[in-house]
Amino acid sequence: MPRDTLTREQIVRTAIELLDAEGLEGLNMRSLGARLDSAATAVYWHVKSKDNLITLAGDEVWNEIELPDLSVVDWRTAATAMATGLYAMFTRHPWLVQAFGSYLFYGAGKARHDDHGLAVYEKAGFVGAEADQAGAAVFMFVLGNALGESASITLRRRLSRDGGDADGLIRKTIERASDIAMQFPRLRTRVEAAAAADYASAPDKSFEFGLRAIFDGFEDQLNARPGTPAREDVR
Repeated sequence: MPRDTLTREQIVRTAIELLDAEGLEGLNMRSLGARLDSAATAVYWHVKSKDNLITLAGDEVWNEIELPDLSVVDWRTAATAMATGLYAMFTRHPWLVQAFGSYLFYGAGKARHDDHGLAVYEKAGFVGAEADQAGAAVFMFVLGNALGESASITLRRRLSRDGGDADGLIRKTIERASDIAMQFPRLRTRVEAAAAADYASAPDKSFEFGLRAIFDGFEDQLNARPGTPAREDVR
């Protein structure tokens, strides 16, 4: 594809597809150019550098998160929807979680999401920096939950590229970890209650449990303020 027929949007979308399939380590201009049927130099002309391309791709995926209408839903429903949407986006694009350690992401996509998040927590009753703190607390919780899945995908990819049996190596590691856990009473109870292959996994609904706990805490803080009328329980 000649340079003058390429668009930045095409390049960014194809880069996202390549990153989803191969991770950060699999993205290079030559492989991206091959997917676009274009020379790497034509790609560089539009996006300048690999780092700039990752920044553009990282901002674009934030547009996938649906922003709830605050005129028709309460703040907690909206906050839950946004946190769930953020988690789903991170798990669709695990390379983005990995990239947070090496890249500074910014752009209209992320700003759109962050601005609406502030509106959600302002509707809850948080003022000024409090809304930022509430949003940051939820973001870090979601990111932490997504990190485990991202790390697992990255590890499996690396083990496979090294020529090993990724599933077999992980299974043996979990078995060894389970043997060690049997020396400790509380861990032993959990190992005995679940198959060894499930020992490393969080219990079902752990994400929902943690999110409810955070929002319960927010509501308790807001309700404890002097002069605050009783709020309807939406838990």
